[in-house]
Amino acid sequence: MDEDVAVSCPFDFREGLEFDPLFRELMSAGPVTRIRMPYGDPAWLVTDFEGVRQVTTDHRFSRAAIIGRDYPRLTPEPIVSPESINVMDPPHSSRLRRLASQAFTKPHVDRMRPAVQRIVDSLLDEMAEHGAPADLAGHLSTPLPQRTICELLGIPSADWPMLQGHVHEMLSTGPDTRHAAAEAKAHLRSYFVDLTARRRRSPGGDLIGNLAAARDGDDAFDDQELAVMALTLMMSGHDTATCQISNIAYLLLTHPDQMALLRRRPELLPDALEELLRFIPFRTGVGIPRVATEDVDLSGVLIRAGEFVHVSYLTANRDPGRYSDPDVLDLGRPPSPHMAFGWGGHHCIAVPLAMAELEVAIGALLTRFPRLRLAVAAEDLRWNTETIRRFPCELPVSW
Repeated sequence: MDEDVAVSCPFDFREGLEFDPLFRELMSAGPVTRIRMPYGDPAWLVTDFEGVRQVTTDHRFSRAAIIGRDYPRLTPEPIVSPESINVMDPPHSSRLRRLASQAFTKPHVDRMRPAVQRIVDSLLDEMAEHGAPADLAGHLSTPLPQRTICELLGIPSADWPMLQGHVHEMLSTGPDTRHAAAEAKAHLRSYFVDLTARRRRSPGGDLIGNLAAARDGDDAFDDQELAVMALTLMMSGHDTATCQISNIAYLLLTHPDQMALLRRRPELLPDALEELLRFIPFRTGVGIPRVATEDVDLSGVLIRAGEFVHVSYLTANRDPGRYSDPDVLDLGRPPSPHMAFGWGGHHCIAVPLAMAELEVAIGALLTRFPRLRLAVAAEDLRWNTETIRRFPCELPVSW
């Protein structure tokens, strides 16, 4: 392979939840390919499951080393803040993850679940009262994660629209969005510094309170760490659930045999959600890269010290060496770990809460609306084209 020749990768494919054909080409070219993205320097892209697992667990690949460099990305303004846990390496990230994970133990999530159920029931009541047809995205997918993560963090409801607007600005990919994205990031950081400081002075039983109370021996979050962790959870929780509730509902509505299977066997829902998450191309392109801190041989390709390395969780989830018939959505598929929530030292901390939220939302939707169906043709749906996320902007349904 001529490493000076980089494949141009705009990663701008947005046709429903079809798999990006550019990713298929890259997978066919081999497990490691030289690429160039819309912004930043060239990088290596790793596409197979085992290669992604190696990069995400090998200390020779550093996320912290991207700070201060023009790293390859899809957005004009880098999304991640330099102080975020998402760009830390062990042992620093390990310490924060040990503390943060205490807020997402099974007992803590079990205590959060009634709040999630209450919000879901209220939103579905409103949708039923509105009557068919109704926009499932507007009635459930968008407000549920916003209300859930904001309520759990103790964020005043008057601030929710402002925070949602800032998140959208940060995730925008348009060439003229850099200034607005930088301002949005600064506003969010300032907001959470102030919010967590107030929570320190007046502790409560919310998620920020749980994070503030977390201890590992004598270790605890300092004020800056607590603010950054709360911001990270707000962004990731809001982003993931918003997209995936709509995406999961869309797939079930367009795969009636799979929907019928879940209705017959509701006990399959937890494993079915894992298969749906594996299958869904939940974003365009790739996320945060790493930097090789020394020369590394990866699948026969020499990655030199200082070079950027991206991994694709989307292609890893479609690796035929890992999954049989990976392009088939099979809700009866035997459980097998996937990478929808990342892997290794940056696997999402809040997965237990995210899965509880999805299980409650999809389970209630199927129970409350046994005749749920799309109210328009699938090809007439409008899909998000402004950010790195993949989801239908509206999802009109009848029942």
